[in-house]
Amino acid sequence: MSNYKVNPPPKDIITLYRTRLSREKGYIKKDWGARTRIALVYPNHYNMGMTNLGFQSLYQLFNQRTDVVAERIFLPDDQEMRIYLLSGKPLLSLESQSPLSNFDLVAFSISFENDYLNILKILEMGRLPLFAFQRSEDDPFVMAGGVTTFLNPEPLSPFFDFFLLGEAESNINIFLDLFISLKKDSSPKTKLIKTMSGSLDSLYAPSLFQSGYSRDGCLNSFEPIENNLPKKINVPRKALTGQVRTSIIRTPDTLFGEKLLIELGRGCGRSCRFCAAGYIYRPPRIYSKSRTLEALNKAMASHHEVGLMASAISDIPDLEELTSMILEKGHTFSLSSLRADKLTPGLLDHIRKAGQKTVTIAPEAGSERLRRVINKHLTEKQIMDAVSMIAHTSNFSIKLYFLIGLPSETKEDLIQMADLVKGIRERMIKMSASRGTIGQIKLSINCFVPKPFTPFQWHPMEDISSLKEKQKMLKKALAGIGGLKITFDAPKWAYIQALLSLGDRRVASILLMAHEAGGNWKKAFRLSDLKPDFFVYRKKSPDEILPWDFIDNRIDKRHLLHEYRQAMKATQSEVCNVGQCYRCGVCTKENT
Repeated sequence: MSNYKVNPPPKDIITLYRTRLSREKGYIKKDWGARTRIALVYPNHYNMGMTNLGFQSLYQLFNQRTDVVAERIFLPDDQEMRIYLLSGKPLLSLESQSPLSNFDLVAFSISFENDYLNILKILEMGRLPLFAFQRSEDDPFVMAGGVTTFLNPEPLSPFFDFFLLGEAESNINIFLDLFISLKKDSSPKTKLIKTMSGSLDSLYAPSLFQSGYSRDGCLNSFEPIENNLPKKINVPRKALTGQVRTSIIRTPDTLFGEKLLIELGRGCGRSCRFCAAGYIYRPPRIYSKSRTLEALNKAMASHHEVGLMASAISDIPDLEELTSMILEKGHTFSLSSLRADKLTPGLLDHIRKAGQKTVTIAPEAGSERLRRVINKHLTEKQIMDAVSMIAHTSNFSIKLYFLIGLPSETKEDLIQMADLVKGIRERMIKMSASRGTIGQIKLSINCFVPKPFTPFQWHPMEDISSLKEKQKMLKKALAGIGGLKITFDAPKWAYIQALLSLGDRRVASILLMAHEAGGNWKKAFRLSDLKPDFFVYRKKSPDEILPWDFIDNRIDKRHLLHEYRQAMKATQSEVCNVGQCYRCGVCTKENT
């Protein structure tokens, strides 16, 4: 739910939205005129969507065009939902309070699989048929992009006319030129979709592909319905040579408040085997120092605080110099999770001066062996040295991220996780003794979910009952440690995420049942003829067709299989060496 308070609460949705807009800085309002009208949808609440830098960037990219007007739509929060239910109104856009059905194109930006149910809710509230084939020529086209779509869009495929895969800066204007031109020609929907699919290799139209299944339920074919259509859908990336991406709308009604977010880099070359972002955003890229400084100086001209963002923020060159400059100019900053092996006393001192109270590091696994399995490139000594440095610098709280249910994990690995946490607490106490105060440990323990385009894409998720037992074991092992706050995610939600990550287009039927059951997944599983365990708990054969194999993320599948086999031997491999190593295939293809 949004953080803002309106007294008295608005009695209609238009008043609420106009009040929300009045608290924003930087939103764009255009006359519709003859422009192509795009509803840009984030399938979660406003305060979640507005913290998403990719969503804000897409809003800016659309509205930079003079022939387009893009307005935002979000899943209503509790207060909004009550107003909608009482009023009977269809879902409205934020900027002009227009119904979803009045737009030419409904474009979803999807970041998380667990938002998939929200997509169906938004279509329903917008009075649009859920299935693409049910929509008329008068209904808007419904499309999607975002990170989950170029991992595996198949569980969503019946609900969308098409997906535009890849980083938006690389293909959004090409797509819009084509879409607007074909719309002006009054092309029927089926013809327009087919023409775009044949002209743009990053556009995936599910209706133009057909799948076949063997008797054991596995995919045995996945082909376009016509020979002139591409068999592979490309996922383009953008070299970070242009303007640095920053948030353009600021509002106090989000977690980050009016802080301006700045992207310093994209992708990560650390090669952690569980991390999808580390693979599909290859090669890792950073903005030039001159571009970064230009963006920082522009941001500080109007904002006291900036949020520095990157998949691997610790690997940004001159990060310590950048944070020093921000402080010297009388401003402040925040950073996300940091690599334990990249911390320096200078950077930690800057974080202290910036007023940040918590330093976040992610050991991910408790034992040296299991960190080799996941290719973390992090030793216990490096972790403990980082803790010493953090505790010596200030009374920081330390947030630690761990995963359970990782491939080949044993009881001994969990015991070593508990021992590592105890050792970290003891080190914090020792290093803080002279101050007499000590920060808290915030321990976040999440369930491992296998992801497409990672070495673990063939590996099954661990059984829910086993994960629950491991959580109980860890609670017991960590009981009695002072200053420790533990949060666990729910294994049942990890299971659903795995189903939506690993499933093929047949999983859409379960998604629809869960929607019709008001979000009751247990009921949907019970009613479905399709067994979700088939996708979640089954170890996949290296030679079977995977539901996402039609997507070309430029990662060589043989490399992923080699990494999986290395993981099972607890053998580490090298990190990315961009432009000089050609193991995964990305840089080879990048240069051809």
